[in-house]
Amino acid sequence: MKNLISFSLSLLVWTGAAGAMNGQPFRTDINPALTYYQAFIVAPDFSQSDRDFLFTNEWRNRKLPERFGELMAGYDNEFGLLRQAAQSKAPCDWGIDWSPGPGTLLGHLVRAKMAAQTARLRAMWELQHDRQADAREDLLAALALGRNTSTDGCLVSALVQFAVEKIVCAAVAENFDQFAPETLQQLADGFNAAPARGTIAACIAREKTAGGHWFIDRALEMQAENPGNDAKVMEGLNELFEHSFFSDGPKETNNTWAQIVTAAGGTSTGVIGLLRDLDPLYARLQSIEVLPRAAYEEQMQQFSADIQNSSNPMARELLPAWEKGRPHEFAAQADSAMVQAAVQYKLHGQAGLRSVADPCGHGPFGFHRFIFDGVDRGFELSADYAGVGYPEVFIFVERDGPPFLVFGKRVGKAP
Repeated sequence: MKNLISFSLSLLVWTGAAGAMNGQPFRTDINPALTYYQAFIVAPDFSQSDRDFLFTNEWRNRKLPERFGELMAGYDNEFGLLRQAAQSKAPCDWGIDWSPGPGTLLGHLVRAKMAAQTARLRAMWELQHDRQADAREDLLAALALGRNTSTDGCLVSALVQFAVEKIVCAAVAENFDQFAPETLQQLADGFNAAPARGTIAACIAREKTAGGHWFIDRALEMQAENPGNDAKVMEGLNELFEHSFFSDGPKETNNTWAQIVTAAGGTSTGVIGLLRDLDPLYARLQSIEVLPRAAYEEQMQQFSADIQNSSNPMARELLPAWEKGRPHEFAAQADSAMVQAAVQYKLHGQAGLRSVADPCGHGPFGFHRFIFDGVDRGFELSADYAGVGYPEVFIFVERDGPPFLVFGKRVGKAP
């Protein structure tokens, strides 16, 4: 009986996913987060050797072995549900309880990035077997998942969103020559129709309430629980802060709490005051994060300098991370636009290329043919941006040959 029940449940999962994979109608009014959670549950639990086989080998420009395809088929149920979630018209609500504050667990983010990495591999296999529609749908489902990770308004979630988008863009670039023209246009249309990209500015409210204001609430609770015993309150706050922040070394050598105590005058009320003093800084940050690139860079540089020179150690502890977020947002804007420009170039030549503007520049993207080991292998598009530590460049492969990196610090180099 137990085996019968297990088989029946597996059949139900498979048939539900198969409906989505085969284009059968399904509901589009379900919270996509619910479907994403279901997808993560049915993802295969491979052995370490199978995972290493898939994710540590260099597969580009190789004939993929049958074992590769067999393992990719293990993800069919997950991707059937990911495709279904991508078609949902309902808002994506991950149902996260933020009451733990900085300790809130966001385990779905790891699953989302892994799904994007898997979509890249699935696209390779599908294109090798002339399954254009499947490659398109898996990549677009991964893109929608990435965009939807940001709906919780958390800074880390927004950064994962940008990472997922980078993976999907790279998958298009490294397989560019294998996509049919109509599939490329469908991919471009799918990028345009994907859920809106979450912004760094939209994360400030969440980070404020789950960060500084969360600590204020805990401090007030401790004061109420320990009337007349501020030493006990300060001890509790010290422990709370050590578990949540203070990543610059072990407890024995970390002097952040000592700085906070000094700035707070040694009292919990003073600590609360330091936290409340951050509100104007968050308001200033909000105004900076929505600025266009040039104005943003100028004002963020001044903001960061003011934070580092602040007499409030809470500002130095809670606010520096924001300087690193927006550059990834600018890069993501450039990446998706480069995919659009590459598609238009493929379909319409130079006129198509010029029809897509570089969102970080003042005209079209830079364009060069890419020569690798003396052979013209495709074309390189470059944005007028290097805010993440290296130029924002993608190489779109048009001819088979030895693999090379299509983006990143070592773009154009062998893996």
